[in-house]
Amino acid sequence: MAGEAHSRTVAPNGTIGILGGGQLGRMLSLAAARLGLKTHIFAPEERNPAYDVASSRTIAPYTDEKALKAFAEAVDVITYEFENVPVETVEILTGLGARVSPGARALAVAQDRIIEKSFARSIGARTAPYFAVDDLSSLEAGLKEIGRPAILKTRRLGYDGKGQTVISADARNLGLTWEEATRKAWEEIGARPAILEGFVEFECEISVIGARAADGAIELYDPPENRHRGGILRTSIVPADVEDETVDEARAITGKILSELDYVGVVGVEFFVLKDGSVMVNEFAPRVHNSGHWTIDACGVSQFEQHIRAIAGWPLGDPAR
Repeated sequence: MAGEAHSRTVAPNGTIGILGGGQLGRMLSLAAARLGLKTHIFAPEERNPAYDVASSRTIAPYTDEKALKAFAEAVDVITYEFENVPVETVEILTGLGARVSPGARALAVAQDRIIEKSFARSIGARTAPYFAVDDLSSLEAGLKEIGRPAILKTRRLGYDGKGQTVISADARNLGLTWEEATRKAWEEIGARPAILEGFVEFECEISVIGARAADGAIELYDPPENRHRGGILRTSIVPADVEDETVDEARAITGKILSELDYVGVVGVEFFVLKDGSVMVNEFAPRVHNSGHWTIDACGVSQFEQHIRAIAGWPLGDPAR
């Protein structure tokens, strides 16, 4: 690596390695540049938004060990800009002595919806009722336990409403029998390992963007209310129109997630707000989050700068609006 493998602080003019070259990688690179740091993007695609603003790039598969070794030697610390980077990649880099933040555990938890739900419950948070589905017979068993309507989602690689389908409470609306509707849902997600989630009646969705430093310091941004269309986030409204107790609960859960995972960097945690004002964890992303883009203009320290500060070993900034 460019610096000492176990150094906790990246010096000015140091280099941040980023796995992935999409829009979030681009915004992280711009934030790093404003702090006097360089970035090196590692991604398999020939063209990517982040390449245009980064200091260096490596174009290679995420499992190319020779390329990963050269990448690790050229940077001071490594992060990732999306959660579908293979866990194996992070493990290879860690095995080479590289410092990767957030670590492999956070990535592994976020990549599998069953593990993610189990983790959330293990820290005392509530989630939608769920059932692990590996085949058609386990889907039928899950529907008997959870009931209809329900949502069937692939365990991995789903985002922006992709890799999921709704199983209606009344198959007759589709002109199908119960068995036909169940098989249709299974085929729609590609007959892949999945999670069946019960429907949740909620008032709105909020998210908490939080950051944790290597020394355990935590900073949390005000939660926005998020509105989606077609499974894609369209609007985030800050501050969210919810009670203070709701905000406090969501922030406390986010802090627990950060601490339990020994997390370093920024995380985005999505919550359903129920009618009684309590919250239920929907999912979390181990990276800067689309619902945190408002922090660029509204806060002294954006989520992108905060992430760079955390992984570089610098003090976290004030997230206040």
